This record gives sequence, structure tokens and C-alpha cells, in this order.
Amino acid sequence: MTGGTRGAKSGTTTRAKAAAAARGAGGRPLVVTDPHALRAALDELRRKGRSIAFVPTMGALHEGHLELVRHARAVAGVVVVSIFVNPTQFGPHEDLARYPRDLDGDVRLLATVPADFVLFPPVESVYPPGHATTVHVAGLGDGLCGPHRPGHFDGVATVVAKLFSMVGPCTAVFGRKDFQQLQVIRRMAADLDLPVRVVGRPTVREPDGLAMSSRNRYLSPGDRLRATALVEGLRAAAAAFGSGERDPAAIEQTIRERLAGRVDRIDYVFVGDPGTLQPWPGAVPPGRTAVAAIAAFVGTTRLIDNVELGAETI
Repeated sequence: MTGGTRGAKSGTTTRAKAAAAARGAGGRPLVVTDPHALRAALDELRRKGRSIAFVPTMGALHEGHLELVRHARAVAGVVVVSIFVNPTQFGPHEDLARYPRDLDGDVRLLATVPADFVLFPPVESVYPPGHATTVHVAGLGDGLCGPHRPGHFDGVATVVAKLFSMVGPCTAVFGRKDFQQLQVIRRMAADLDLPVRVVGRPTVREPDGLAMSSRNRYLSPGDRLRATALVEGLRAAAAAFGSGERDPAAIEQTIRERLAGRVDRIDYVFVGDPGTLQPWPGAVPPGRTAVAAIAAFVGTTRLIDNVELGAETI
């Protein structure tokens, strides 16, 4: 079911049966370019009592993405994965043009998990001529990555709201590596009363501890070794928190000491409230957790990582 026409109704039963057959046989998921055709097929499946789980991605899939799809498979009968490199979340000097794209490779990987549908919409179907609406989540997108990537979270919130509409009621699965993005999406879905349950899953890491990311492929071998400073900094923060340190400034300094001389530029080191993404006014309150987050450049590659102190191991 590649393509289709707006409001297409015919053949949705056949498509639904084909999806189930393909999944059962370990075959490739069905690639859909028309969001309206996908929504028609999913609505029919919902009418038959099937639950839907959705994993939004920008492609260039790796084991971290596949772990999200495995969780989606565990919680729902039908799994949809979107592959859409969203232009509105890239700044003018960011890596939209060189962002890795490999649809065939991604679909082959998704067949192993497996997924049932891949939504692969063209840009003009997501942002048609005359598109004039932007979703802005105040507060949560203002700090951390916000000042360094102006407009990024508006682009994220807008495209995810549109993808949720294309898929319909579902469980949506995201990784916690993009912790700020996860919190923005949770707030957006709650504020707009969207029929979507947003689930955050633990960060998947390489054997050396580096958080899995599509951007890791940009790292040279030497840069890859230096990049482990991020996870070493977070581990030091977790150890300090576990030993009773509750001063955010002291924990941030612990992280910076691990980054010093190994990364080329630090955008931020942050320790604060994981719910609001605001700094604590003083010490972390008793019984509360704190998110420790980093954004830093290694070579020309910007990497992010985080850990929720008091709630996660790393």
C-alpha cells in the first residue's frame, strides 16, 4: 500500500489482513505514503478491537529505535512506525541536508521487530501549501536545547501533533534520551486532549555507554572515544547523588570536570526539576529526583544525553 488517494476507503480490509499476514510471516511492513489511507486502515482495525502503538522516527534507525518498536509490539496488536525527516525542527545552520536517509534499510530492520505499517509521507502531505499553524508549548522548550536551537521544539510539537492526528488513538512510544522532547510532547498531548498515551522508554546505550543516536555515525573513531565523556559525566553525577549530594551546582561541576578537555564545546550542563525542566531554587528537595542533562559538541557533532538522578541507573 504505497501511495493511495485522499479518503481512500476501498481495500482497507485487504490491507489490514495483509499487514497481519506480513507480520506473522516475518515479512516487510507495508509502506504507506498517504496519511489518509493509513488512517482509514487503522480506524478499521480499531473498529475490530485492535489496539495501535505508534513510534515516530526520522529514520536512520538503530537498536535504540528497534527497542521502542519492541515495546510497542508488546503493548498493542498493531505497530506503526513513521519515518519523516521533519524540516521545521532544523535550524538554518543545522544538518537537515546531511541527515542520514535509508528507507530500504530501515524497512528491512523493521521487518525483524516486527512493525506492521511504515508511514513515509512526502513533505507536501505534512505541510501542504498554505500551512499556517504552529504548536508552541510554553516553558518546557525555553531552556536546555531551546536557546541553542530556536524554533526546534515548535517544529517538534507541530509535526508530532500532525502525526498523532494521522495515526489516531494510540499508545505513542518515545525514548528518554531526548528527555526535553519527551516532556514537551507529553505536555502538548495533555493540553490538547489528544487521545494518545505517551510512553517514555529508557535510553539504549552502546557497549561503551554512549547513548545510541543517528548522529553517532558522524563521529570519527577518535571523536567516538572522546564522546564517552558525556556518559562518564552522568555516571559521576549519579554517584554523587547516590552519596547524598543534593546541590545542583556541585553536581553540574562534577559533570563539567569529566567533560573538560574532551569535548569541543558545551551548550549546557543542567541539573533541575525533571517535571518542569527548571532549575531547583536550592538543593534538590528530600525524596525528589533531578534530571542531569548535557548537550556538547564533539568535533562538529552535537550530542545530548541525560539521566534522572534517583530514578535511573546508568
